[in-house]
Amino acid sequence: MTSRFWWIFLLIGLVAVNFLASVFHARLDLTKEKRYTLSKATRGLLRSLDKPVQIDIFLTGDLNAGFRKLANSTEEFVSLLKDRNSSKVQYRVMSPMEAIPGSSRLYRDTLEALGAVPINLTDQTETGASSNIIYPVALVSYNDQQELVRLYTGNERFVSQADIVNSEAAMEYEFARVIDQLVSPRKPFVAYSIGNGEPMDARTYGIQEALDKDYRLALLNINSQPVNADTFDVLLMVKPSLQFTESEKLKIDQYVMNGGKLLLFIDALIAEQDSLKMNAATIAYDRNLNLTDQLFKYGARINPSIVMDLQCDFMPFVVGGTPENPQREFLHWNYYPLFEPQANHSITRGLGLVAGRFVNSIDTIAVDGVRKTVLLASSANSRILSTPVRIDVNENRNAPQDASFQKKDIPVALLLEGTFTSNYRHRVSNAQRDSLTAMGVTFRDHSDENKMIIVGDGDIALNDVSPTNGPLPLGVNIYTLRSPYQYQFANRAFLLNCLEYLVSKPAISETRNKNIVLRLLDSKKVKENKRSWQLINIALPILLVVLAGIIYQYIRKRKYAE
Repeated sequence: MTSRFWWIFLLIGLVAVNFLASVFHARLDLTKEKRYTLSKATRGLLRSLDKPVQIDIFLTGDLNAGFRKLANSTEEFVSLLKDRNSSKVQYRVMSPMEAIPGSSRLYRDTLEALGAVPINLTDQTETGASSNIIYPVALVSYNDQQELVRLYTGNERFVSQADIVNSEAAMEYEFARVIDQLVSPRKPFVAYSIGNGEPMDARTYGIQEALDKDYRLALLNINSQPVNADTFDVLLMVKPSLQFTESEKLKIDQYVMNGGKLLLFIDALIAEQDSLKMNAATIAYDRNLNLTDQLFKYGARINPSIVMDLQCDFMPFVVGGTPENPQREFLHWNYYPLFEPQANHSITRGLGLVAGRFVNSIDTIAVDGVRKTVLLASSANSRILSTPVRIDVNENRNAPQDASFQKKDIPVALLLEGTFTSNYRHRVSNAQRDSLTAMGVTFRDHSDENKMIIVGDGDIALNDVSPTNGPLPLGVNIYTLRSPYQYQFANRAFLLNCLEYLVSKPAISETRNKNIVLRLLDSKKVKENKRSWQLINIALPILLVVLAGIIYQYIRKRKYAE
């Protein structure tokens, strides 16, 4: 009887297997980089959701191969999020040109209002060039709030395969960061230090614009106001020009000892491009900010020197003509080095070129309990000029001698992490203790686990200002504006990455360390062996099927012939 109704048991088994498959999901990630495995922090974040999360992916349309791959990777990753918490995570793929239900507006309008930057995707075809506007973003909605997730983190003007791969690697971090912000909507409080000659004009527009969405920004005069770590998450100090008093240094020191984060963009020398407009040469000399001993105690020293680099930005120089009609030409200006971040840390991984101006080198100091990570360093063709430095515009009339540029990897931006020792340990006076107590600060001679970032250039965080166009985007050189050499450098992204690392949860920051190796086929070998691979992929499967059929018929014939 069992043999007669075997199909019933088979049907019941199939139904049971399908039911279990619909309830329980499991994947086996065999990739070396574990690209299909969520981090512990992301899994914990998804478990903590108490309301549904809706993810709308807008990377659709007529995409080239690179962005089609990115779109597929995005959908695969979001499906991982859904598998982890299917009751709370929903997603869909939508066109930005669709109309919002119940409204005449398009989704495109909402995306642009939230800060999405469309990319004009131009590809060469057999019939000419095709152009398509795409929106490489996803919109995450949670508890009546919406935030954008950048799916493409590269340069909008120059799309490369490496940028696509870097975007795939950063995908988990981007989604985890946004979901965490929606679940815990508190905006970190950043204090912009004033009172020591820091810029407060239009040059800070880029800082205000970059921080406007995800941070609260306030001015803080450290000379007359308390610097409290319970109030401010980050103390941002950009290009101070006046000497710090011991009272101010004590406030900064105790801010760090009590858990506050420092982000410093310091110019140790007075060296400005405006000085060269009136004279062909200028002398760069020490600002004497009186911060050397304090930073030394924490594990770093900003040197009174300038880094020159053959990897640098352009400047227009007069190379001939007459005073009435000068002939100008764009030449490399070695005092404007371009730093190509290495993938040694989540802050700089996947980051483009960062532009500096008259940058100071930084030395690391051996301090117990403090770990140092170089975030930005010079190229393999650089040199150091120690103070006093004579800067001459005529240096670029002839090509620089490579023999003079033999230093490499000169640190100019440093991340310090660990337990810091107070610069005033064993030497704080009773009057200083009383002044701290009056501000609600308890003196500590060492910190708990903390971190700070020190950059040897104030201009990295400042934007240029055009007389006709006003403030320019952070990372755009006014001297190459509207020229073939104009380029959007990654200064803004570097500033935001530094802030995000300082204030974000360490576990979520670690998701940025995922790295996907780009394994490209050898195009030469592919072309040479094209016919062989076509036969293997097309003819061989057919031959195997035919061979299997012949063997099956032969066995069947032998069986029944007997």
